[in-house]
Amino acid sequence: MTPIRSLATIVAVLALAIPAAAANSPPAREGAATAVAHEELGRAFEELAGQLRGLGARFREHFLPGDPQDRPLITLMLHYRTELALTPQQVDTLERLRSDFQREAIRRDADLRVAEMDLAALRRREPVDLGQVEAKVREIERLRAEQRLARIRAIEQGKGQLTPEQREQLRGLLAGGLAPHRL
Repeated sequence: MTPIRSLATIVAVLALAIPAAAANSPPAREGAATAVAHEELGRAFEELAGQLRGLGARFREHFLPGDPQDRPLITLMLHYRTELALTPQQVDTLERLRSDFQREAIRRDADLRVAEMDLAALRRREPVDLGQVEAKVREIERLRAEQRLARIRAIEQGKGQLTPEQREQLRGLLAGGLAPHRL
């Protein structure tokens, strides 16, 4: 199941379950139990909102055109291998660069997800330790920056495999439309 379908399923279940639970529950009594329930529900929705923001960011990164320098140039080079007249050695090197990047990207993405979970746990504590939260936010942003720099390095290494004529031809091919795949 795709992440979007999974998320849609979760949202649909929550949308159906919350009104049903409210209808079947006895009238709420004012007090600590109600406040705790509202607080837990608020935290759950806050965490869901954070996951939705992350999913939205990944969706935009994957499907919407952004900075032309961030396009999946290695995949595009391989897609246009015939038009660019890439040598077998160039193809092997580009495939290795792409595989190495993807392998590391998976590791970095897992580290980022764990850090986001840690941040959510820190924010659920009472009282919230702002020093720990700040450190975790900085760690998350560092991980994002490392991922972006790794992508730029991989793209530059890939461009370095092309001759000046091939780079010029690739520019012409890319000027014609959007990227069919990611790096």
